[in-house]
Amino acid sequence: MKLYLAGPDVFRPDALAWADEARQLCQAAGHDALIPLDGVETTAPGIYHANIDLIRSADAVLANLNPFRGCEPDSGTCVEVGFALALGKPVIGYLARDETTTARVERISGTALEWRNGRPLDQAGLYVEDFGLPLNLMLAVPTRIVVGGLSEALQAV
Repeated sequence: MKLYLAGPDVFRPDALAWADEARQLCQAAGHDALIPLDGVETTAPGIYHANIDLIRSADAVLANLNPFRGCEPDSGTCVEVGFALALGKPVIGYLARDETTTARVERISGTALEWRNGRPLDQAGLYVEDFGLPLNLMLAVPTRIVVGGLSEALQAV
């Protein structure tokens, strides 16, 4: 299968080494990795269209949905997941921790959630979705979520 690898890993200082390792993991599992870093585009519109084309050509998407710059997954990754889902492609998301959204918000904020009217509130006074899911329902319901990393996601393909 051709697997599009979505996630904020492209922002890592060692992104090229990560891409090589990810490509090898996919090959060892009998799949081809489609990695955004493999493109030649350098402009924002060019990168966007190249990544959309890769998702269109993929058989499935494996998405790193770990928190990125806060409590939620990378916004670009969420767009890629949504686009793949709209195309009817299977999406397997992976998370390093097995925790609910409320537990993650508490862990990352470093403070216990306040409760009002039986619902949890974050530090900004906004309600936190509390369905016992590891991510917002719009990600957790349509995707298959595995705990671990890329290796575990590959096992779920």
